[in-house]
Amino acid sequence: MDEKRESIGNLIKKGNRSSGSAAIGNTCIAMVKAVAFAMTGSGSMFATMMHSIADAVNQVFVFTGSVLAEKRPTRRFPDGFGRVINLFCMVAVIVVTVMAYETMLEGFHLLKHPAEDSGGYWINVLVLLLSIAADGFVWVKAMNEVLHEARVEAKGFSKLTVSLKNVKRAAPPTRLVYYEDLVATTGGLLAMIAVLVTALSDFHLLDGITSILIAFMMIGVAFRVGYDNMVGLIGVAAPPEIEDKVAKIIFDDPQVTDIFQMRILQEGRYYHVEGLIELRQGLSLADADDIKFKVRDKLLADPHISDVTLGILEDNGVRNWVPQHELQDFT
Repeated sequence: MDEKRESIGNLIKKGNRSSGSAAIGNTCIAMVKAVAFAMTGSGSMFATMMHSIADAVNQVFVFTGSVLAEKRPTRRFPDGFGRVINLFCMVAVIVVTVMAYETMLEGFHLLKHPAEDSGGYWINVLVLLLSIAADGFVWVKAMNEVLHEARVEAKGFSKLTVSLKNVKRAAPPTRLVYYEDLVATTGGLLAMIAVLVTALSDFHLLDGITSILIAFMMIGVAFRVGYDNMVGLIGVAAPPEIEDKVAKIIFDDPQVTDIFQMRILQEGRYYHVEGLIELRQGLSLADADDIKFKVRDKLLADPHISDVTLGILEDNGVRNWVPQHELQDFT
């Protein structure tokens, strides 16, 4: 097994692009929002600023985790480092939860003591428009990344619905960026509405209400991402679509008659395949080995499959393989 040191540059290039670009974008947005909050004292601006800070910190963690997850397996860690990204995402969840708590406290404070209009609402509106545009841009890029990783196609406005349906099939960092920027874009819209309403009317309580709503959305992201990564740390089976694709590659070889058993474990955005395949009767051991290695090489040609372990059996005349989507869940 090759244990040569990998260059940091090559690992960084393999890191999750969505989280890397989002980290840079949200850091810049958070600084602009901090200036706007200092000038106007808007509670809604404080809430969306805290969200941007949480996003920036999270995405730095997640990008770092995605880089480390790309390290090749070693003798000490033969299964690779795919689950490292799940650990980093769990740290990101803690950050989001703390920021959500602070945002909620500020929201309740504003309900008791509404901030007076400082007259600089136009600064908040300009900053929020910039924020919505930036977060929306990152969200669209995350949508495209979800579609790419889930291997589905969509165009125009259908990208929104298709990406929502397939976001669970994306890599953990891509899911985190997707959820966070969905909330960031929505939160920015809510904050802008609150800024305009409180500036043009006497309903100043909306400032605190909006802060609390944004805090709840942040908590929702924390629970969603936390659950997904907890499942990933435990070890989760690949989606039925992946299993069907692997089975199709195996059955494409004319000498393969059945799959006796197969297990596909998902780690990060990679899959580990283990299985026993049945070959037609009468093959010599040398020919059977050649077929096994040929099937293995076809599976490893997929960039999302990190390792394959196959055993071979002679066809027993009984169909053993039943795809996941044909199984009924009786539990």
